[in-house]
Amino acid sequence: MDIISQLQEQVNLMAQLTFNTIGTLQRDAPPNRLSPNYPEPPPHPTEDGASFAEQAKQMSTALVKAAKQFDALVEALPISEGDEDAQVERIAKLQAENDAIGQELQKQLEAAEKELNQVRELFSQASDNCLNLKKPE
Repeated sequence: MDIISQLQEQVNLMAQLTFNTIGTLQRDAPPNRLSPNYPEPPPHPTEDGASFAEQAKQMSTALVKAAKQFDALVEALPISEGDEDAQVERIAKLQAENDAIGQELQKQLEAAEKELNQVRELFSQASDNCLNLKKPE
């Protein structure tokens, strides 16, 4: 898998971890009183607070690990060669090389098509000759 695909996979993983972490925090976080003017919130029907804290710690660790892996992949990207003008010049050179190879391939394709037509013509002639043969009497 190339580096760009790995980066895309890592971004998707980070998005998934973030989504799951936020959703879990919203679902499992114990309620807090917003203000002294509001009544005490009802007790949360889930497990104890220690379990919630451990789960949040594990999720944040996984997210940080994924972010570090993303950073490592970014650093593995090749460094660009020179400024923009040098890159444009290299692209033009590669395009010219590509065009030359494309023309050579086109010539070879035309030669192959010509040979195929010759083979078809010879096959047609051979088929006609076989069909036109008379049985010995």
